[in-house]
Amino acid sequence: MMELNFQVIGGDFTTAGLASGQVKKVLKQLNVAPEKIRPIVISLYEAEVNIVAHAYKGSIKISISPQKISMELEDEGPGIPDIDLAMTKGFSTASQSVREMGFGAGMGLPNIKKNVDSLKIESIVGKGTKLFLEVLL
Repeated sequence: MMELNFQVIGGDFTTAGLASGQVKKVLKQLNVAPEKIRPIVISLYEAEVNIVAHAYKGSIKISISPQKISMELEDEGPGIPDIDLAMTKGFSTASQSVREMGFGAGMGLPNIKKNVDSLKIESIVGKGTKLFLEVLL
């Protein structure tokens, strides 16, 4: 089992995608099939950008085994008041400044769900959100 850990700073769009880029490199080095790498990187990037766009800070823990990759993302932020609504394509609580940068279109969580085998969301309003993602290899 291999583990990778990353810290994410809210509002720092210059580093958004750093974790997903590093994970992509590692998966290529491990000879993971390209058709498996793509959905992993898409879902991780979307989740990483959500931390940057919505939270003060966050952490990402990646566990890679021969059978699966597990991704746990935890942030300190406003939380998600209505997870079902947040899962609706096009729904977004992103600020105007985030939207002007080309983010916050309301496709993050739906894209994550589409690209993983398992998605679990835990959120406490005023405290933060945890995502648990899994892709079978």
